[in-house]
Amino acid sequence: QVRLVESGGALVQPGGSLRLSCAASGIFFSLYRMGWYRQAPGKQRELVATITSGGTIMYTDSVKGRFTISRDNDKSAVYLQMNNLKPEDTAVYYCNTQPPKDDWGQGTQVTVSS
Repeated sequence: QVRLVESGGALVQPGGSLRLSCAASGIFFSLYRMGWYRQAPGKQRELVATITSGGTIMYTDSVKGRFTISRDNDKSAVYLQMNNLKPEDTAVYYCNTQPPKDDWGQGTQVTVSS
């Protein structure tokens, strides 16, 4: 059974930065493309960024140039560096495989507000 634990969310002012972390267990991590997802209030969950085991990366257009996804296969961890945060980035952020497995973590809340 996969277990995903996200951390690093916080309240931050517009223009600020955060680094999210996700620890995965219960899967052969290095085999999977991993993704960061987010769900804003009243909206559907959306895919923000993905990274393959070999390091191929994709971002949704709204975060290109601001967010950086990375992974450490030895630690079964995936990270999301978020810079120049905007109020529209406010959401609960989740990690999962891509495509996602049925099991989701609790997510980590990111709030961008002055």
